[in-house]
Amino acid sequence: MMENACLMHHNETAARLRHRVFSRLSPLMGALLMAVTVLSGCSDTWNDPHAPEPEDKVTYYASYSNQPRHLDPVRAYSAEEGLFLEQIYEPPLQYHFLKRPYELITATASEMPTVTYLDENRQPLGSNAESPAYSVFTVKIQSGIRYQPHPALAKAGGHALYFFEHANESAEYGSLNDFAETGSRELLADDYIYAIKRIGDPANKSPLIGFMADYIVGLKDFTKTIAEERKAENIPLWLDLRQHDMSGLKKIDDHTFAITINGKYPQFRYWLATRFFSPLPWEADRFYHNPGFKERNLTLDWHPIGTGPFMMAENDPNRKIVLVRNPNFREELYPDEGAPGDEQKGLLADAGQALPMIDQAIFVNEKASIPQWKKFLQGYYDRSGDESSNINSATFDQAFNTGPDGMSLSEELLSHGVRVDEEIRPSLYYTGFNMLDPVVGGYSEKQRKLRRAISIAWDDQEFIDIFYNGLGQQAQSPIPPGLFGAKEGREGINPLIFDWDEQRNRPVRKSIEYAKKLLAEAGYPGGRDAVTGKPLVLYLDTAGSDSGPGADWMRKQLDKLGIQLEFRPTDYTRFKEKMRQGNTQIFRWGWLADYPDPENFLFMLDSHQGAQKCKCDGVNTANYDNPEYDRLFDQMKTMDNGPERAGIIDKMVDIVRRDNPWIMGFHVKDYYLSNAWVHNTKRHGISLGTLKYVRVEPALREEKQLGWNRPILIPLLITLGIVIALVIPAVRAYRRRQHSTVVGGRPE
Repeated sequence: MMENACLMHHNETAARLRHRVFSRLSPLMGALLMAVTVLSGCSDTWNDPHAPEPEDKVTYYASYSNQPRHLDPVRAYSAEEGLFLEQIYEPPLQYHFLKRPYELITATASEMPTVTYLDENRQPLGSNAESPAYSVFTVKIQSGIRYQPHPALAKAGGHALYFFEHANESAEYGSLNDFAETGSRELLADDYIYAIKRIGDPANKSPLIGFMADYIVGLKDFTKTIAEERKAENIPLWLDLRQHDMSGLKKIDDHTFAITINGKYPQFRYWLATRFFSPLPWEADRFYHNPGFKERNLTLDWHPIGTGPFMMAENDPNRKIVLVRNPNFREELYPDEGAPGDEQKGLLADAGQALPMIDQAIFVNEKASIPQWKKFLQGYYDRSGDESSNINSATFDQAFNTGPDGMSLSEELLSHGVRVDEEIRPSLYYTGFNMLDPVVGGYSEKQRKLRRAISIAWDDQEFIDIFYNGLGQQAQSPIPPGLFGAKEGREGINPLIFDWDEQRNRPVRKSIEYAKKLLAEAGYPGGRDAVTGKPLVLYLDTAGSDSGPGADWMRKQLDKLGIQLEFRPTDYTRFKEKMRQGNTQIFRWGWLADYPDPENFLFMLDSHQGAQKCKCDGVNTANYDNPEYDRLFDQMKTMDNGPERAGIIDKMVDIVRRDNPWIMGFHVKDYYLSNAWVHNTKRHGISLGTLKYVRVEPALREEKQLGWNRPILIPLLITLGIVIALVIPAVRAYRRRQHSTVVGGRPE
């Protein structure tokens, strides 16, 4: 009996131990088996970088690489800033989304502005007046347009809720989300008048202040008055611009205002379609000047307020920027007509649909192009880049196949249903000479020959082929293709730099031997000073690096002539300051059209726009100064397109070619890719405010994302098998040891 009792005791002990082991192992085994079961039927992607999308909102996903520096519409001038601002702010006019050539249409205006010409006594002239003293642009805006909800417009008892006098009153507010109340009101003519005054306020540092001062009557005097008042002692934190008149601005009624400009300037209507002329309620200006707000980035330069289709819900430029639908946006419909071929491309399928067609847009900061590209291929970005960027050299070879028959999308992109849009934007990238520099500047024949020799050696076609995958066109004049005054083919070449190749039917640069001859005639035979024998060393100022493939390429261009090229790199802020001070020798620059008129490019060589002459951020970065060119420019800019204007433009181009203040550079052809679920992706070469036309199919996007991002379970299953293979023998060994212990411990 004792033996049986002891055996029973050992058996019970072993059973309890086995149960304990299996009770610990079974959760692990169960979890692994459950994981396999769940993953095998998983309906979500594992690698989605975005937060779950609300079911009741249609979201557009995009990226940006360059952070916006300014979000104040009178100050922001770059494409990175326009990407966001042109979805939020609304000037009186806009461009037709589809039509080409570019066509102005109304935005907030109820009709196109009327123009009245006046003589020196402000008396009306006929509509065909050649040389009026003044032009009056009268703008009527639609009634009922309302601003986005914003705490600046919140009121209680007829008084603003959030206007503070002391910093301690505003201490609890760190962001716009901290304000419990928001408000709105109707857009008024006063808001446009106030916004134009902000252009003239020197405290806002508008890049347009010098240019517009030549046109808008009274702007110069207004700027002077405001500058003097700001110098006064005890100036308040906020200067109410309503208390200061500008003689060229007039309110006619609550929805009508007039702008008087000097002389005749037909292109002014294009400026009325730029974000610089977007309205601003005075309440917002006052709100953002609350004590303590600037220190917490509660400024207009950080938090815009507008009447457009979207408003900024989140601004974290290091991470992401979120735009959401403006609930107060007026009725605007997708266009029902476009350019030839648009209907066949499906660009009129949404005709008559209410805008915008998405609820929110999430822009993620992607500093590197490769991660952005991979996420596009995975379906996590709707387009290959933001609204202002195209396919770059790092991803071009993955996107396109090139061969004798031209260029086509890669097999991978075709299988994804990716669409491509192409565009030659009205743009110019050039290399400038500072005409104030004693070596490369000046207007003597020797100095012209030096610049001409360098321009011949500087092979921009090679630069296009290497760094832009051949997607560009060498510039022959300051005017891009497609604008009035631009000439194509043999008729349009710069004969001082190029010859025409009859066989290849294209321009080719003159020979290096000819360039060396010009260099010798300029006083630098073989790249050395003919008097001192010292080598000619030139300096290129840049906000980039002095090393890398681009820098090496530039050095090689001047090596052809025996000239040494040195770089003077600085950060962007210092570079801009050097440009403003005229403290450069050679520099690289670019210009994207503000409006589709040759004047927008030819004015970059008007001496009145020179930084040193206007003491401002002038667009004449070369400080070019030719009185004959200025005279012709003043004549040309007031003319309507026609043979007479074309003839004057030809003379201006000839002068610039002779003086050679720029190596003319090139125009870029851009390619943009869109995933299959994104529609209405046509690019606009001037306007960036096209997000409201975009349509997205979320269901198709989700389907494609699941197909392109299926989890690879084989490695996990292998790991699971290894774990099981190790666990089962261990369990068996343990059971054998327990059995051996029970049997071996039996009493004799």
